[in-house]
Amino acid sequence: MDADREEVTPERDQGNPVLVGTCVEIEMVDAQGSTERLAFDVVPNSKADFAAGFLGAGTPLAQAILGHYAGDTVSYALADIVALRILSVRASERAPASDPTSSRDAAIRKAISNSNREDAVRLALTVDVKWGDYDPEGIASHWEE
Repeated sequence: MDADREEVTPERDQGNPVLVGTCVEIEMVDAQGSTERLAFDVVPNSKADFAAGFLGAGTPLAQAILGHYAGDTVSYALADIVALRILSVRASERAPASDPTSSRDAAIRKAISNSNREDAVRLALTVDVKWGDYDPEGIASHWEE
């Protein structure tokens, strides 16, 4: 931990530090003082699935709060976020999916397929060849076949 990045508030809880295997609730504080709450479990990078609430320990957000306690405020610069306020730290009560990699890969494959379908439809809308027009609606409706 970098002493320059830490600012300890008086209500600091010396209970559990943020570690892999803990459930953490934080407030992200922006430059105007507005806050947004987040709750997640800190897990090894191989089990990370932020959409499901599992933050990889190697991410900049996790690195900023690892080792800190509830009540700590940590400087953090990303976009308009200037600080992270750790609200609670407790042992995690849930486990990440056994293989989040496969669900991420499936989501990536689906996104690529959707992008390719949209490209094909755009091409069909702009192409007029001597053998006839392409049917963009047919392309879109039969893409997954």
